[in-house]
Amino acid sequence: MNGFIDQMGNFADALDQFGQNYLSLFVEQDTWIFIILTCILGGGAAFAAARSLALGWRPYYLLFIYMLIFTCGIRFLHFALFESELLSVKYYISHGLVIQLSALIGYRMTMARQMAEKYPFAYERAGLFSWRAKS
Repeated sequence: MNGFIDQMGNFADALDQFGQNYLSLFVEQDTWIFIILTCILGGGAAFAAARSLALGWRPYYLLFIYMLIFTCGIRFLHFALFESELLSVKYYISHGLVIQLSALIGYRMTMARQMAEKYPFAYERAGLFSWRAKS
């Protein structure tokens, strides 16, 4: 029985180490800084910007380009407020993924609603993010 407990202790340590390594892809200093600054503030702003572009019928590639620039701003806030590394490619990509995902959600939700409301004779909602032609 004692050997089993030792194995479980080693397993818990390995699982904890895996979690720390996985989170280190996204979190530079503190988890709360990442959650509040990148996910809540940055993701919310990206969501709102994506809705604005969708309401103006702009193509998705513009949203992608704008969010790349916006991610630079988020990285600058991390640098200016919390003394993080400014030119870190690893964190630029990981934070950019969060920003792009938030923007994509806002864009698709707005486009699906807009297509179903503006063209009710041709399209209907097919879920939260899509629409389909009426048959």
